[in-house]
Amino acid sequence: MPRVKLFDEQEVLRKAMNLFWKQGYAATSMQDLVSHLGINRASLYDTFGGKDQLFKSAFDLYRRTNKEGLIQFFEARPNVKEGFSELFEIAIREAVEDEDHKGCFVVNTTTELIPNDESIVEILEKSKGDFQLIFYEYLKKGKLDGQLKGNMDLKSLSILLYTLYSGIRVVSKVRPNKKELSDSIHIAMTLLG
Repeated sequence: MPRVKLFDEQEVLRKAMNLFWKQGYAATSMQDLVSHLGINRASLYDTFGGKDQLFKSAFDLYRRTNKEGLIQFFEARPNVKEGFSELFEIAIREAVEDEDHKGCFVVNTTTELIPNDESIVEILEKSKGDFQLIFYEYLKKGKLDGQLKGNMDLKSLSILLYTLYSGIRVVSKVRPNKKELSDSIHIAMTLLG
């Protein structure tokens, strides 16, 4: 008779995502996962594979959730400059209010596992490309709507804004200063006119 799973796989995956996000890959042991997820080791292996497979599934959940959320966020904000300003304000507020100083799971994974883990490089390159493309498409829409003036290189601007957004997530892990971060974003927003 087959075993019946007594847990919600998506909920367990969300819990794993939050644990890996907070502690990192290397600092999270299988025992940490078993204790935090509330399932036994055999169920964890049967359902998710080993630690590496569970990490990649949890990381994929984080990336998909953020990608979908960013698309919806920009779709709800037709003014590009206001949309980017709000996005950065939210990033700063989250950084300042995050007692665990988790930062961004993608940024954390990049700084922890690269260059030593080739298996994650392709995933991170795809994630970076996806987010830069979302930024680019949003800027392009603003340009077509007449919100952005001049002959800006939208591709380079999207890369700069993505780099700044990721940078906020890195520097805010060490006692984030809201005023400093806000001032730097204000300067960056002048590029949008």
